[in-house]
Amino acid sequence: MENKVFELKYGKEKAQVTVPEKNFMGVLTPEDLAGAADEALEVTRALENPIGSLKLQEIAHNKANAVILVSDVTRPVPSYKLLPPIIDALNQGGLTDDKITIIFGLGYHRKHTEEEKKKLVGEEIYSRIECIDHDIHQCINIGTTSRGTPMEIFKPVVEADLIIGTGNLEFHYNAGYSAGYKALMPGVCGKDTIEANHAMMTLTGSEAGVIEGNPMRQDIEEVGKKARMVFIVNVVLNNRKEIVKAVAGDPIQAHREGIKTLDKMYKRIIPHPADIVIGSTGGFPKDINLYQAQKGLEYCSYAVKEGGRIILLAECPEGFGEASFEDWMERARTHKDPIQWIQEKFVLGAHKAAAICMALDKAPTYLISSFDKEKTEALFFSHADTVEEALQEALQDLGEDAKVLIMPYANSTLPVVE
Repeated sequence: MENKVFELKYGKEKAQVTVPEKNFMGVLTPEDLAGAADEALEVTRALENPIGSLKLQEIAHNKANAVILVSDVTRPVPSYKLLPPIIDALNQGGLTDDKITIIFGLGYHRKHTEEEKKKLVGEEIYSRIECIDHDIHQCINIGTTSRGTPMEIFKPVVEADLIIGTGNLEFHYNAGYSAGYKALMPGVCGKDTIEANHAMMTLTGSEAGVIEGNPMRQDIEEVGKKARMVFIVNVVLNNRKEIVKAVAGDPIQAHREGIKTLDKMYKRIIPHPADIVIGSTGGFPKDINLYQAQKGLEYCSYAVKEGGRIILLAECPEGFGEASFEDWMERARTHKDPIQWIQEKFVLGAHKAAAICMALDKAPTYLISSFDKEKTEALFFSHADTVEEALQEALQDLGEDAKVLIMPYANSTLPVVE
């Protein structure tokens, strides 16, 4: 009986694990569609065939200025591939480079270095177009949503004549999916806006892969419409970060079309929950910090049985990644504390602590990371130096017949139990 050997991404390196044949349940991976033969041509094709919208150059005609919202360094969006044809279209519509601003949607994340900005947009675009970070403290209130969310939006976005959103489509554990209007909300919004929207994480329907009846997504799209973001360019990536499909046009209609490809690639049916799930977030930048790696833990928890074991590989070279999240994780005396605290008062950033602890409540979890043993265990994870060590301990705990499921790209694979 042969053993199964797997290499899983860990930061910028790889870790190996061997699973006995009798324990092996399967590998849950995306349907790894090939990238477009010519990625630039695929983006141009989408721009020339917008969904539910005029072409961007037609929309740009007679506009005074434009802003392009792009993702920050924690996202794998190939903005440097998307921006040249977008800017070409704006130029064709009469907007010169000095009338265009690129704004990095930080949401509640840290600011960029100038080198990071240059790398995200590409040197040529960086030298031509003004590139600025969203500032959570420089927002203007434009009203309130029907759900009571204050709409505080970055001043340069509010004052823009034309707003274009970019992003990559993937699952979001509460908003259903990323991209679409999410480039604006929460990308370039104020703290109160982001907190009010994220508080909807506890409401029925706010879950990964759900659009219809998802209150968080509905709130996001209400803000986006009222803020006048009229055009998006979104891409679906494979696990090599290649562009498989690009969509452009109306922020709702184009987004929904892109979702069809995403679901085909990344929603995966399993016959039953596994006893042990071994998941890698997919490596850098998905595991740049624990805040980002939470997504991988979330999706692993969808595939594991109650009381099973999760083994999560996430290097976390930047540690926690967010101050409130770090505070809650370090102050908690048991994993039940953040779950109780989030029900008493929603705190943006800290909400990820509650999400992690809800997953830990379902299944004890080994965290293979750059955190030392003392810190790992203080965060309510089990410590192991290697995946192999964690697997052996899990098999000892659950029995020699325990079934093991591998998720090499846990941050972007959504298990659905039949």
